[in-house]
Amino acid sequence: MRKASLYFFCLFLLAFASCRSGFEKIRTSSDPALILKAADKYYDEKSYIKAQTLYEQILTSFRGQKEAEIIYFKYAYTHYYLNQFDLSSHLFKTFANTFINSDKKEEADFMSVYSLYKTSPGYRLDQSNTEKAIDGFQLFVNTYPNSKRVDECNKLIDECRAKIEFKSFEAGKLYYDMNNYQSCVTSLKNVLNDFPETKNGREIRFLICKSAFLLAEHSIFEKQKERYLEAKQYIEDFIQRYPTGKTTSEIKEYNRKINAKLKSTDYDRYQNTSARN
Repeated sequence: MRKASLYFFCLFLLAFASCRSGFEKIRTSSDPALILKAADKYYDEKSYIKAQTLYEQILTSFRGQKEAEIIYFKYAYTHYYLNQFDLSSHLFKTFANTFINSDKKEEADFMSVYSLYKTSPGYRLDQSNTEKAIDGFQLFVNTYPNSKRVDECNKLIDECRAKIEFKSFEAGKLYYDMNNYQSCVTSLKNVLNDFPETKNGREIRFLICKSAFLLAEHSIFEKQKERYLEAKQYIEDFIQRYPTGKTTSEIKEYNRKINAKLKSTDYDRYQNTSARN
């Protein structure tokens, strides 16, 4: 049994060595046509590392010839299939700028942006590439308004914007959890300005109201009235938008407390004293 296993293992090693020597023989040959034929074969077999190696070797050999276009296009795709998205984005963009009359230019323009989209990290990390992808997809839609990829681009734009929105929303909630109410209000107001159609509008406005109220509560006496009045503006807007619901009941309670505070003569007495001073 052990002899049989050893026999088959040796056969496997021989076969592997044969395949490797065959690839190396092609790679080290000085025949661009032979290398291209082998590269295409590896590409069709999805052996993208080998295909990439061979395409890279003959890029300059076919410069200015009709084969150059498809070689470069497949070379860019090998990087994409190997998850080398930064490079594939660059190569597809270079292809589109170089072969401007190619019938593959539209696909290359799309793949350049799509590769960039694939580098977009989780929402907790820097979203620079996500923002670049949004701009890229929008440019594609504007350039190819009749493309069959327009719907996909719009969906990807929405997905990218949702990720950026969620990151901003989470940042605002983090300020709230840290009792940094002023930064929470500012951060969440920016979310509403940047994403006016957000599905989280009610929760965002609720946190703005609550943070503004707590900010006034924890402020020094001299700033309380001004901040209560500002919180009251947020609260009245919330109640008008969302007249019913559990959060509305809580917001109305904040409003009741603010009204009771503002009825105090202490604030007017302080302002009159400040004016005299």
